[in-house]
Amino acid sequence: MKSLLLLATFLVPVLSLTAQERYIDSLFPVKEVVTETYATKDGKDLIADIYLPEKDTASLRPMILFMHGGGFAGGSPKNEAEVKFAKIAASKGYVAVQISYRLERKDKKTAFGCEFPAEGKIETFRKAAEDFLDAVKYMKRISDKYNIDPTQIIVGGSSAGAEAVLDAVYNRQLLLPENNQYEDLGIDGVFSLAGAIVDARYIIKENAIPAVLFHGTDDNLVPYATAPHHYCDPSEPGFIILDGSKTIADKLEEFNSSYMLYTFEGARHEISGIPFHHLPEVFSFFKKAILQKNHLQINISQ
Repeated sequence: MKSLLLLATFLVPVLSLTAQERYIDSLFPVKEVVTETYATKDGKDLIADIYLPEKDTASLRPMILFMHGGGFAGGSPKNEAEVKFAKIAASKGYVAVQISYRLERKDKKTAFGCEFPAEGKIETFRKAAEDFLDAVKYMKRISDKYNIDPTQIIVGGSSAGAEAVLDAVYNRQLLLPENNQYEDLGIDGVFSLAGAIVDARYIIKENAIPAVLFHGTDDNLVPYATAPHHYCDPSEPGFIILDGSKTIADKLEEFNSSYMLYTFEGARHEISGIPFHHLPEVFSFFKKAILQKNHLQINISQ
């Protein structure tokens, strides 16, 4: 009996050290992807690929909805990296959703750089932001089907997708001022990889939701702080000033909102890729700052 008591005493601290944590650790296998059509626009179905944890008994789960990059000309929710990220999120207990959207610059003579007029860029941002909001609205409408907690919604994007998501969250009154159908979507947090918005002045206390922001200081396409998109010359058609991750973080700090700004010194637009080596910090922030509403303001440089 004495030996059993000693064994129990020894095991308790060991078990406490190895206990796994929902939304932080990978606890569940992941079901086969399910695809929903959330809208049909310009004759094309826009899809949501949904990844769910298997053998999870939770009645409600937070959702992460992510929008791929590709310069509004390419990319897919079925990109290998995006699928891997979705499966990692689902294994931690999230409902993970990867969406498609209108690729307005696909097969066009001009891409999305300095030769494409600024007003065309604004319209492209607007349409992509609208598609993103339609996807969120659709997923919340069918939340019961997938046991989604409609009060815990995290959204994210990479590059072009990040621009659309950030504009939808922080610049909705600028890009979609007449559209009241998106007022009550209740987005709780943002995950942006090398993204920017049209005008940081539209970030106000009411929409300054927590954000995780990854960006390289020498990003040659999307500015790290405030600078011309693609660093176009003022004489070029595509000249437009955007506010990047550093400027967004500064605004969130001004309103005492939570954020994590991950700065990569000297890095360029490669930071738009899924940061698999840094996902532990990302998911920790998601849980503590977004799901549990703890106040965190974190600046990391590497």
